[in-house]
Amino acid sequence: MKKMITYIIIALVAFIAFGLYKASGLQSIEIVTSTTIKGSKEDIFNLVKNLNDFPKWSPFLVQDPSQKYEIKGTNGAVGSQFHWVGNGGKDVGYQEITKIEEGTFIGKKCDIQKPFVAKPTFEYNFTETPQGVTVKETFKLQSGLIDAFFLWVFGAKAEMIKTNQQGLDLLKKAVEN
Repeated sequence: MKKMITYIIIALVAFIAFGLYKASGLQSIEIVTSTTIKGSKEDIFNLVKNLNDFPKWSPFLVQDPSQKYEIKGTNGAVGSQFHWVGNGGKDVGYQEITKIEEGTFIGKKCDIQKPFVAKPTFEYNFTETPQGVTVKETFKLQSGLIDAFFLWVFGAKAEMIKTNQQGLDLLKKAVEN
């Protein structure tokens, strides 16, 4: 019995040590996704800029159709905010437009309060190509080692990549349909 407890303790320490090692690589996450959309650059840019239009391409509303939201500030302007409460009050936060370079760039920051605290940023770049308008989304998240450990334990980065791509796919669908 004593040997088994010793093995369990060794395995637990090894798991935590390995997890902290892996988590150190998740303290700074940057995810870049993109899609090319057939449509007018102005229409695509405005769909991302105007927070009233976010429900048309929000992956979070697809995941939680009962989510409640509210726009605060001047829609489509720096400082405007998209506030949400979802999953019966278990998801709470907002995103805010921080920078607009008309036709080429939109910067947003998020303030997530539940189910965890995080402050990721999103940058959207718009480039015309012969195939259409390429929208590149850059997601960035900084976190402490303990938060990063839980990101590792729950495989959150893979879910973030999937959700970010889903948002761009929905944006493409909203424009092309």
